[in-house]
Amino acid sequence: MNESFLDRLARVQERMTRACERAGRPADSVRLVAVSKTHGPEAVREAADAGLEIMGENRVQEARAKIPLCPGHLRWHLVGHLQTNKARDAAALFERIHSVDSLKLLTALDRAAEQAGRSALPVLLEVNVSGEGTKFGLKPDEVPAVLEAANTLTRVQIQGLMTMPPLTPDPADARPHFQRLRTLRDQWRSASGYALEELSMGMSHDFEVAIEEGATWIRLGTILFGERAKP
Repeated sequence: MNESFLDRLARVQERMTRACERAGRPADSVRLVAVSKTHGPEAVREAADAGLEIMGENRVQEARAKIPLCPGHLRWHLVGHLQTNKARDAAALFERIHSVDSLKLLTALDRAAEQAGRSALPVLLEVNVSGEGTKFGLKPDEVPAVLEAANTLTRVQIQGLMTMPPLTPDPADARPHFQRLRTLRDQWRSASGYALEELSMGMSHDFEVAIEEGATWIRLGTILFGERAKP
């Protein structure tokens, strides 16, 4: 018998709760972004019917086509790489952007938020803590200068950090990368004056480790929606 979305969600929520207990954290200190990349409006409606309200997309183009076909009360986050020339669309479509990886993009989003009539656009800075050449993200030594330059911007609000560790068979291998992001966050918080309260880290294979290491947002796709359709 096929497992229902409600069954999958209940199992994920139970695992989230246990991870919070292990870390001595309240269960409501972690929020779930249901990443619907490549899944259609029907799957999104199923997630909404199950009580989820925060959906994540990886690509602006896909989101632009999908969002109008989905329940109107949903809140959308961009969790994938964003090109600067898509900043205007992103500022119009998404409540929050997890993947700001350059000062150029941050500045473009500030301008786009103003053009969209938004008083504030919450964002997270994506940090490449692993140093992988195939990963997007700011190098850790670039972040302080971006935080300093952001003081001149009026619409974007840097609320925290995001990272993606290397994908390995053992979820425990991600722990040092999550620990490093949290440590860097604490350093930058002290030096910059930014609260940086949000840590977006953890996906379907390693979200429990991420919660144990301080994640406030986890980004789950496959574990909720099943395997993505192949192009």
